[in-house]
Amino acid sequence: MSTRPRLHRGLFGCGVLLGIVAEQMMLFAVPLLIFQDTKEVSALGFAYAIEWLPALLAYPFAGLLADRDGGARLFRFVTAGRGVVLIGALIGCLAAPSLLTPILMTSGALLSLLMAPVRMSVEKVVPQLAKGTELAKIQGLVQSMEVSAMAVGPALAMLGVAFLDKIWLLGGAALVFLAAAACWLPLPRGLRTPSTGKARETFAELRLGWSILRHTKPLVLLASLNFSINLVFSTVLSANAALVTGVFKAPESTFALLNICVGVLGIVNLLLIPFTLRFVGVRTLGIFGLSLLCVCLISIGWATSMLLYGAAFVAAMLGVTYFNVFNRTQRIRVLPQEHLGKVMGPFYLLNMLALPLAGLLVAGFGSSLGPQRLVAILAILLTVFGAIMLPLTIRAFSRAFAAQEKTLVGANAE
Repeated sequence: MSTRPRLHRGLFGCGVLLGIVAEQMMLFAVPLLIFQDTKEVSALGFAYAIEWLPALLAYPFAGLLADRDGGARLFRFVTAGRGVVLIGALIGCLAAPSLLTPILMTSGALLSLLMAPVRMSVEKVVPQLAKGTELAKIQGLVQSMEVSAMAVGPALAMLGVAFLDKIWLLGGAALVFLAAAACWLPLPRGLRTPSTGKARETFAELRLGWSILRHTKPLVLLASLNFSINLVFSTVLSANAALVTGVFKAPESTFALLNICVGVLGIVNLLLIPFTLRFVGVRTLGIFGLSLLCVCLISIGWATSMLLYGAAFVAAMLGVTYFNVFNRTQRIRVLPQEHLGKVMGPFYLLNMLALPLAGLLVAGFGSSLGPQRLVAILAILLTVFGAIMLPLTIRAFSRAFAAQEKTLVGANAE
């Protein structure tokens, strides 16, 4: 690999890492601030739902923007915008402490709205940096950066609160967002799709994206599987602060330590996944990842101590990591690059619909049924559903790839 592509991949990974580090700092600070301010598990659920609802509407449009822009410039602009939002939230919380929870919920919704084009930019740039067998390695890099950020983000957050109040983490995360945007400055802009910007053209492109998704059976099956995984795991994430500090009566440092352990495991995976892919296909990795996730989620639902809960939580994130290598690699391979953003926008919308629903489940049943029992029920349902859907999804992708190869062979013969 020449020096410039290697540099671009390094800056790409660094930008992804720093952006998610900032997100992880917020995931540490905001739930604790809200829980301390309200003392209600339901408030965490509502905050989680409000945070993710705007992204649902933004994803299809964000996909169009990524197609038109090429990805790199959009990432820089929007990531810097997330930093500006946090600076505004910090000023608001300092000026009006009594409005802390509404301000944090509002800023969370804005960050979620801006997250959609960030995710779509990453999806658009990945196939620009790698082709063929290298694609799975880049997807492994993205997934490992996401999980590794779970070590760096909480570690920075814990370091910050050792000297400052948690509210100042908003300012620290803002600076990290700005640094993430700067990392992508040297990346090439990528292939752009010309557009007049008219509403009729925009809605025609949106319809095309939905149409391609609807008629691509492997993506439909994968979207339903992703939705079910996100619903259960997001229920855990939504109630995590209450489970750690409330159910198991652990200190705040334990809440951060959980994410740090997950992140350290992610750093190890950064080294292991490229090596593993030499001997194991992405399909096998997906099967192992989903199986591990289901076992761990059931364990979370029945854990009787913080030690058991923590071990299951960390291992569950490992399962998500391995499954997502399969998830990310297969879906890109089955789509034409020129329509990638148009299709991935609706695809993300369907996946992320589970996140606000998980927040509403916690808000509605977190106090009456109990967050841990709710997770146990959902985990059992996911295990049954996954055992049926994953083989169907793998078979559908195999048929789609076989059809692509047949079409390519026919075109070359002509």
